[in-house]
Amino acid sequence: MRMDAKSAYKAVMQSAAQNAETEAPKETASSADSLGTSEPAAVITGDIYCLTVIGQIEGHMVLPPQNKTTKYEHVIPQLVAVEESEKIDGLLIILNTVGGDVEAGLAIAELVASMSKPKVSIVLGGGHSIGVPIAVAADYTFIAESASMTIHPIRLNGLVIGVQQSFEYLEKMQDRVIRFVVEHSRISEDMFRHLMLNTGEMAKDIGTTVVGRDAVKYGLCDAVGGLGHAMRKLKELIRERKEMEQGVPLHAARPGVIQ
Repeated sequence: MRMDAKSAYKAVMQSAAQNAETEAPKETASSADSLGTSEPAAVITGDIYCLTVIGQIEGHMVLPPQNKTTKYEHVIPQLVAVEESEKIDGLLIILNTVGGDVEAGLAIAELVASMSKPKVSIVLGGGHSIGVPIAVAADYTFIAESASMTIHPIRLNGLVIGVQQSFEYLEKMQDRVIRFVVEHSRISEDMFRHLMLNTGEMAKDIGTTVVGRDAVKYGLCDAVGGLGHAMRKLKELIRERKEMEQGVPLHAARPGVIQ
C-alpha cells in the first residue's frame, strides 16, 4: 500500500512537470548559464543582438563571487554565434565596465572588430581601462553625456620579478593596447599616450578620465548619444550593408529620407 502511494505521488509530480514545460513560454535565455552556449542570449527586434559588457572583465583567473563580471569565455561564443546567424543583422554593445584582464579584453575587442556585420557601441556609466578598446572596436561608438572613460598604463597583479625583461613585456603589452585603440578610433598615438601618462589628474595613479563630450573631442568616441541614437545608427549601417550586398546605390535607395 505504501509503495502504491509513492508511485502515485511520483506519477502526479512527473505529470505536473511535463505540463509546466509545455505550458510555460520560452524565455529569451536571460540566465547566466545560457551565456556559455553558442546560441545568442537576447535578440532585440528580431535582427539586432545586444551584448552587455558590465562590471569587471574576467580573464584567466576567476574573480570572487561578489564581483560583477563579464566572462570572456561566455562572450566569445556569443560573438561567433552572432556572426554565423542568418537571423541577426547587427550587434549592439552596451558597456559599463571598470576594465579588467588585458588579454581577455583585447580578445573580445579583436573579435568585435573582425566581425563582418555592422556593430555599434554605447558607453554608459563608464568604459574604463581595457573597456576602451572594446568600445572603439565597433563601427560607430556613442558615449552618454555623463559617462566617462579612464585611460591609464597597464598594471600587473601578483608577484612581479623586478628585472628589465618584466618592464619590456609590460611595455609591449601596453603598445598592443595603444595600437589597437589608435587604429580603431580617431585619436592620435601622441594624444593617447599623453592622456595615459598624465600625472596631474589622479591622486593615486597616473592617467586621465575623459567625460562625454571630451571623449568625442579627443576622437575616442564618434558622438554623444544614448540608446535611441545607437539603434538608429545601427539600423542605418544594416540598411547600407544590405544595399551594398544587393548592388543598390546608397543614394538611390529610399529617396526623400534624411540620412
